[in-house]
Amino acid sequence: MTTRRTRPAPRPPEGTPAPAELARQARTVLADAVRIARWAADVSGPGGAPLAARALERAAAAMELSPAQLRAGWDRARLAGLIELHGDTARPGWRLRAWNRDDSAVLRGWVALFDAWSLVHPAPEDIEATAVAEAVEAVPQVLSLLQLSAGPVPVATLLDLLGQRVAELHEERCEVPYGPQEERAAASETSGDLNALLLDWALEGLAAVGALTLGDGHATLTPLGNWAVWVKLEQICVAAQSPAGNIEQPAADMLLGCARLTPGPARAEYRAWLAARPVGSAVAELLAVARGEDALLRGLAFEALRVVGAPAEPVVRSVLTEAPLRPYALIWLAEYEGADPDDAQDVLSREEATWLWVDTAAAVADHGETGLLVRHLDSAVQGTVPALLDEVRAIGHPRTVQVLVALAAAHPDPALAKAVRRAAFQVHTGGV
Repeated sequence: MTTRRTRPAPRPPEGTPAPAELARQARTVLADAVRIARWAADVSGPGGAPLAARALERAAAAMELSPAQLRAGWDRARLAGLIELHGDTARPGWRLRAWNRDDSAVLRGWVALFDAWSLVHPAPEDIEATAVAEAVEAVPQVLSLLQLSAGPVPVATLLDLLGQRVAELHEERCEVPYGPQEERAAASETSGDLNALLLDWALEGLAAVGALTLGDGHATLTPLGNWAVWVKLEQICVAAQSPAGNIEQPAADMLLGCARLTPGPARAEYRAWLAARPVGSAVAELLAVARGEDALLRGLAFEALRVVGAPAEPVVRSVLTEAPLRPYALIWLAEYEGADPDDAQDVLSREEATWLWVDTAAAVADHGETGLLVRHLDSAVQGTVPALLDEVRAIGHPRTVQVLVALAAAHPDPALAKAVRRAAFQVHTGGV
């Protein structure tokens, strides 16, 4: 039981369109991307990005789009989770299948695009990557000011805010300029010019995804942009009010704080934690935790990655070659592609399913109750304990001995416990 206080469902700011209208606007922003995704799903689509030359010609002719429009739509479709690349084959994402009937899927797709604005509109090549990263980190403050202002904001005001945030980042890294006053003044002027270029780039990128509009010397959030920023701010506020304070924690501590929550509250905590961080660094931090020794954190890290959705898909696909992560990644991808969660484990080979069984048993042994470990036997694909022990001994999981010892200690059947202990001894000594 928990005494955690519940919070009334927050209401969006006055004047925010209804979800159906926001979804209509998102469908408009992504109209070309949807057309290209459906074309790629219906024909032998292109196998990479940018589009192959012959496929580009076919698609441009079919949809009456220029090559530049087609490439932009293709990138948007991928970033919004409308299409997925599997080797040389383009397949429809689950959001594309739900596009006409599920407003929430549409809005999640647009938010994925919104989160990837810096990929939609790449930074100028002559700007250092560090400066670009600082600007991306400062943009949430710029968006917050736009959202709180509820109207046009002068670009000069946004530039001052961006400069202040970048200066704070430098100070946090002890990069405060020093030297003669003339040199500091010259450095400040150079920094101001760079910040102006970076702000122009960021505003153009956010406008490209439909989050804001640019006028004569000012910027204004669109209804979609205003809603998205409000949602992210609200998620941060919810997490900040939680007793665990998960928003401030590193990924491992956050996941442990969510371990005993039911799925709904846990997902809310994941969303809030993710909303407070750049998507790329958050995904990298979760995967770093998944690569650790704690099997419970490994499973929870992939649960949190489910909340990330499309932006995490390429990174999750890249870890398929890592044996400890492969079963989790395969199930994640199956669910992402539309498989029923109850059937997602069917994508695993027998060896992968056995590895996952041992890994899950290790999590239960470390963090759960002995009764759970005994009941975990029923989830093994082998069907019989002797077959399970044979395959567990062969699978090579580093926690095999500890799992078998814990299972033998917990099981009430003396004969079965003896067989499990014998298997643990054989694995430990390298016997057969």
